[in-house]
Amino acid sequence: MSVLRRRIPAAVAALAGALVLTSCGSAPSGASADLGAGAGTAPNGITVNLTPDQKRVTTPRVDAIAALVPEEIRRRGTLQVVDSLGTVPPLDFHATDDRTIIGAEPDLAYLIGNVLGLKVELNPVSWENVFVGLDSGKYDLGITNITVTEARKEKYDFATYRLDILGFEARKGGSWRVTGPKDVAGHTIGTSSGTNQEKLLIAWNEQNTKAGLKPVDIKYYQNSSDYYLALSSGRIDAWLGPNPTEAFHAAQTGQTEVIGTYSGGGADVLGKIAATTKKDNGLVKAVNAAVNEIIRNGTYGQVLKRWGLDKEAVQTSEINPPGLPKTG
Repeated sequence: MSVLRRRIPAAVAALAGALVLTSCGSAPSGASADLGAGAGTAPNGITVNLTPDQKRVTTPRVDAIAALVPEEIRRRGTLQVVDSLGTVPPLDFHATDDRTIIGAEPDLAYLIGNVLGLKVELNPVSWENVFVGLDSGKYDLGITNITVTEARKEKYDFATYRLDILGFEARKGGSWRVTGPKDVAGHTIGTSSGTNQEKLLIAWNEQNTKAGLKPVDIKYYQNSSDYYLALSSGRIDAWLGPNPTEAFHAAQTGQTEVIGTYSGGGADVLGKIAATTKKDNGLVKAVNAAVNEIIRNGTYGQVLKRWGLDKEAVQTSEINPPGLPKTG
C-alpha cells in the first residue's frame, strides 16, 4: 500500500495565521494578543519570534560547495531569491513591522546563502511572477513552497527541502473528516487557481462524478482575507491549501481545525517542495549540496523546529525526483 494513502498528522506547529488577515486589514476575532507583543507560541510549545529582529540560525560557508556555484553568480556575490508576497505563515510572512519578511523559507534561503558564501536578497512577488522571473533569469532561485511536478521539470531544476502536505481546513467542532476523494463529494470547497491543490481537487471531483457521487462545488480565492471570510460565514465548507499555513492559522485563532491532510503529489507520488532554478543554469547542484549540508549539520532541523515544521522534514535533498504527474 502506498504510504500516500495514510493520513498525515496535522502536527505542523502554528501560531500567527491571524497575521495574514491583520496585514489585509481584517483580523479575526480570537486572534492572539501575543502578536502585538511580537511573540506567539506554537503547538509544540516553541515560542516564535514575530519581530523584525529574527536572530536567525546561521551556518559557516563551505568552500567545496561554494565552488559549485556558477561563476557569474559567484562574481556577483548575491543570491537573488524569489519568494511569495509574504502572506503564508509560517512559511513566508511579514513580521510585526508589516514589512520584514520572516518565516521558515526565508530562514532556509539564508542558510543556503551561508553555505554558498553568498548574500541572500529576497524578492517578494506574486505567484505567477515567481516563474516569470525565473524564466527571464532575473532571479536565481525560487524558495516559495514550489511543488515538484513532471510538467515543471521540463523548464526547471529542483532541489528538495520539505515534504508537500496539503490540508483541508474547516470550522472547528464538526464531525466531517477528509481522508480521500469520496469525503469531499457534495461539499463546497475553496482553493487557489493555478496550484497543485486545485489539480488534486479537480482530479478527485472527476473521480467522484464517474463513480456517481455528488460533485464538488469548487470556489476560487486568491486572498487569505477572502477565503477565511468565506469559511467563517459558511459560504465554503472547507479550504484546501498548504497544511503548514492552515495549521498555523487554526492554532492561532482557535476557530478552525485541519480535518484532513494529503500528499501534494496525490496518491501516486510523495509530494515534495523544492528550491527551484531555471533548467540547466548550473545552480541546482550547489543548492542541493547546500541543503544536504544544513541537514547534516543540524541547522536545517533547527529552522524547521523553530517554525513547528519538523514533521515535514526530508532526510536528504534530491535533485529532480519524481513529481506530480501530468494531467490531461
